[in-house]
Amino acid sequence: METYDDECLEVFLKKQKQLFREEVASNLVEAEAFLEDCMAVVCANLDEVKEYFEESGMDIAGMSDAEIEEAGEVFALSGGRYLVVEG
Repeated sequence: METYDDECLEVFLKKQKQLFREEVASNLVEAEAFLEDCMAVVCANLDEVKEYFEESGMDIAGMSDAEIEEAGEVFALSGGRYLVVEG
């Protein structure tokens, strides 16, 4: 099971509408439960995000790094980390 630090939860709460039409969580506890339910992953860098997408069967061939970073499923965190949430 993935462990989500406070930054992951806070970023997801703040930016969840980039992926979902409506809020799916209204506080940190709900955010953590939602991320656990959908098996969101924390990637150490953009290369790990690409690897995750490729392993998940997503066709990212031809996508630039910027396009991957702008994908609705990708939430940028500090230190070059990313939270990836499949909707």
